Amino acid sequence: MAILVAKLGSSIVADESGDVRADVLGGICDQLAELHHAGHRVIVVTSGAIARGMGLMAIPLRPRAMDELQAASAVGQGKLYQVYDQLLSSRGVPTAQVLLTFFDISARSHYLNARQTLRKLLDWRVVPVINENDTTTTDEISFGDNDFLAAQVAILLGAGLLLLLTDADGLHTADPRTDPDAKLVTEVGDFDELRSLEIGHSTSPLGSGGMRSKVVAAEMASAAGIPTVVASGLRPRSILAAVAGESVGTRFAARDGRYSSFKLWLKYAKPSRGRVLVDAGAARALREGGTSLLPVGVVEVSGEFDAGDAVEVTHGGRVVGKGISNYSSQELSQVQGMKSGDVRAVLPRATQEAVHRDYFVLA
Repeated sequence: MAILVAKLGSSIVADESGDVRADVLGGICDQLAELHHAGHRVIVVTSGAIARGMGLMAIPLRPRAMDELQAASAVGQGKLYQVYDQLLSSRGVPTAQVLLTFFDISARSHYLNARQTLRKLLDWRVVPVINENDTTTTDEISFGDNDFLAAQVAILLGAGLLLLLTDADGLHTADPRTDPDAKLVTEVGDFDELRSLEIGHSTSPLGSGGMRSKVVAAEMASAAGIPTVVASGLRPRSILAAVAGESVGTRFAARDGRYSSFKLWLKYAKPSRGRVLVDAGAARALREGGTSLLPVGVVEVSGEFDAGDAVEVTHGGRVVGKGISNYSSQELSQVQGMKSGDVRAVLPRATQEAVHRDYFVLA
């Protein structure tokens, strides 16, 4: 049986006060247990740790400070997993808690280890309950939203379906809460078709996502050949309907896969913090040769960014691609146009590549 990755948003997991929506989760776990017992390999990616922590600590609004977000996650993480474990165990489904970080996807050794561990759990007929390790991650190294994490997990394991459960029925032509003429988009085959739609950033008071992040996650997964469905987790049997291929929510068709999971994340989910203008030779080498970007090919640096941030690489007014910079904007400005030997005279500990080819993706 194919692997199903089901992601539950904060609005499904908890109400506005941060209390667990036990009736909703119970109905969802009924469906997941039915699929599990029918032979499907099921993975749950859940949001809601911060929301649960907020509820337990009586915090009315989602914090913005990183230490408060991490503390709320630390309070809620274990408590939230206990809910899943109790609900699924009572239905005869063993579970395991798995916390992932950006490094588990971006570093090759961690990537392979995460995949092997998840595969072994599935071989053992255990349902992994996955969340991002919010207690140790930062804005610079996080997935940004668990929609992206779910897409990465689906790509990591070659899932047969990615299911993003929310409190909306799917993607609409406009915001159905404010526009009575908004219509449900039942199927998306070409993501260019969505450019005319007003896909909002609005979120619940407890969440960090929105419909836009779900569309980006769907584009990531479909680019790896994985169909995606965005549907309401509040509707009875919506999971079973999606797995059966019935018309529910918005279905995004799969495309031929081309990129690794990390490069899909980099291309679609990682925000750019700056821009690097390169000369014609460097642009051609990046496009045609699959090489790394060296400081000698850099003409101009704009924006402020740190080493490890994503930057757009441009030439002639067009974006060549996006990559993870090994230099801060200040450092790269110091050595732009220099050959490697001259670079080390200025920055003795600098790496040879401004952007390594393994951390670069074409536009």
